[in-house]
Amino acid sequence: MRGWDILDFARRAATGSPLRTLLMTLAMAIGVAAVVVLTALGDGARRYVVDQFSSIGTNLVIVLPGRSQTGGFSPANAVSTTPRDLTIDDAQALTRLAAVAQVAPLAVGLSEVAVAGRLREAMVLGTTRGYLAVRRLALAQGQFLPDDDWGRAHAVTVLGAALARELFGQGPALGQTVRIGGRRLRVIGVMAPAGQGLGMNLDEIAIVPVALAQAMFDSNTLFRVLIEARSRDAIAAARRQATALLKARHEGEEDVTVITQDAVLATFDRVLLALTAVVAAIAAISLAVAGILVMNVMLVAVAQRTGEIGLLKALGAPAATIRAVFLTEAALLSLAGALLGYAAGHAGAWVIRLLYPQFPAWPPLWAVVAALGTAIGTGLLFGVMPARRAARLEPVAALSRR
Repeated sequence: MRGWDILDFARRAATGSPLRTLLMTLAMAIGVAAVVVLTALGDGARRYVVDQFSSIGTNLVIVLPGRSQTGGFSPANAVSTTPRDLTIDDAQALTRLAAVAQVAPLAVGLSEVAVAGRLREAMVLGTTRGYLAVRRLALAQGQFLPDDDWGRAHAVTVLGAALARELFGQGPALGQTVRIGGRRLRVIGVMAPAGQGLGMNLDEIAIVPVALAQAMFDSNTLFRVLIEARSRDAIAAARRQATALLKARHEGEEDVTVITQDAVLATFDRVLLALTAVVAAIAAISLAVAGILVMNVMLVAVAQRTGEIGLLKALGAPAATIRAVFLTEAALLSLAGALLGYAAGHAGAWVIRLLYPQFPAWPPLWAVVAALGTAIGTGLLFGVMPARRAARLEPVAALSRR
């Protein structure tokens, strides 16, 4: 039999048993779809975290109060207590370092924002004028915080786009007075829409001078300090200089954690990439189960088609041709299931992106190729035993269905 004849024969055999074909293709499809959807979720989580951290700026060095003994980043660093506060004076001293271009101290808290009977709770961010440049943000109206003594608590605020819209509707916000934390502040600017960044919705915050925020929340410790290095090559130097300066200012005590944006991104990227691979491996187990189903169904097919096999061998078909027929049938069914699962997996990923537009749930190419290859390879691997059994049948015994 020619190659085309074998292929056509296997196709007719597969379509001749619709229920058997449906079971095998569904088994493969479920396995491939599981791999595609789960790797889309894993890789989407990796991209989301990386994008979130990338959105806070470029060439960043981040100073957090508290010392991490492992040198890594932990959410506990952001709220830990320290022997000495990380102060505004510390942040201002960092601006004099050679490798530093901009510094933005941050003080964060929740407070009620009220105007003309409207009241809502919002995040209040205390910072300085440098925050705008460090975070690469833009103003829609007005101006940003005054660029003078960081220790002065000017009674002014800059509102996020959504917060300004909620408080003033379509009316002008500039020049209006709002009450934040029991203090009357004048609105001097409105931010351009910026969206989410590290769990903070920048469209729903009120930005005030850092000294005013510390007075509001009765705290002398900064939440963190953002440092922008002069260039990408200067990031390591900025980290070393910042660490040495703060250690000297804190009487030789290294009681802060200084991390670089690149280090955090690399750590998250490695962890989430490994997580995606593990999830894909777990999902691939279903492909092994599907392969076992292929073997069982093909063994049943051999038993049912004994007479057909005997006739082929009586007509002179060699054992290699019989093996090729059954392996081709297994390959066709596996391929059909793999393609169906690929389509179903992409449909599932599309639904996730539709429900959560900010989550980039796209299956990685390596996972798709691996899933399709594993599905077809598994079908062929588990199709070998039925094919060999069919090829070993004697013509007379097969024709007599024994």
